[in-house]
Amino acid sequence: MIRFENVAKKYEHGSYAVKPLNMEIQASELFVIIGPSGSGKTTTLKMINRLVPMTEGKILIENQNILEYDINELRWNIGYVLQDIALFPHMTIEENIAIVPELKNWEKARIQHRITELLDMVGLDPDEYRNRKPHQLSGGEQQRVGVIRALAGDPKIILMDEPFSALDPISRTKLQDDILKLYSNIQKTIVFVTHDMNEALKLATRICVMKDGEVQQIGTPEEILNQPANDFVKTFVGTPKRVSNPIVELDPIIQLTDTSKDLNPEFALSKSCDLKTIVDRLAYTDELPVENNGEIIGTINRASFYKLMSKRLNESEEV
Repeated sequence: MIRFENVAKKYEHGSYAVKPLNMEIQASELFVIIGPSGSGKTTTLKMINRLVPMTEGKILIENQNILEYDINELRWNIGYVLQDIALFPHMTIEENIAIVPELKNWEKARIQHRITELLDMVGLDPDEYRNRKPHQLSGGEQQRVGVIRALAGDPKIILMDEPFSALDPISRTKLQDDILKLYSNIQKTIVFVTHDMNEALKLATRICVMKDGEVQQIGTPEEILNQPANDFVKTFVGTPKRVSNPIVELDPIIQLTDTSKDLNPEFALSKSCDLKTIVDRLAYTDELPVENNGEIIGTINRASFYKLMSKRLNESEEV
């Protein structure tokens, strides 16, 4: 999908921001570039959409040199999400999202449908949010709009430059979850820059670790963790925390099923389910079905689950 062939960025005084680089980013993968400040990760990202011109080598997208693309066509087909969000403050949320579709001369009805679809996708009620201005949204809500604005023109590639680093930890975690959910639904090629190894390990299908303008290792999160290529990667990754993920017996909080409810069996929990699965699924809904041997036997809700966990903590049981 995206191939770097001896790509470098060299400054006039002779030093390299990015030393000759060869790598390939596959279609529909979430490729994370990580490294300390000055490692060249953002420069590498910006060379893809020609915000930073390369001085050596070539970058190919679908086997075509990016220098052969019309610059506007190239950028309209590459979504870009910044750390500082950069929504236009004088424009409504609807107008912000519509920018690229309008540049592509989409019909108005198609644009309106796309705005509604995208706002729904990130849990923002279209009727409530489309006519608001950016200052009327929280930081997390603004960044959600920044993400879907990058998706608005249906690009094949999304570039994300440390998009969540300015957010508070709770908003950041929620948006990471949103990105994973979006990625599973849209299957775009996403190139994501971060300096946070935990974020990289959570999001990436593959990780590229950089230092001083050079790639130190490219691999899956498991390969980076378990087979670091050198001492730098080993130190940068650190020792991952082992998180307990016990089985939780849900019998005490299962409520009898109301057959009139529209329950999606795809999201059903086993009545003996691991803690992470329960928490992950309750992040998106207040109520979940519970199954036993393939049959829906009831539901649990977020409040009853939290009460169960609180009780166990107070009893000093492991959760």
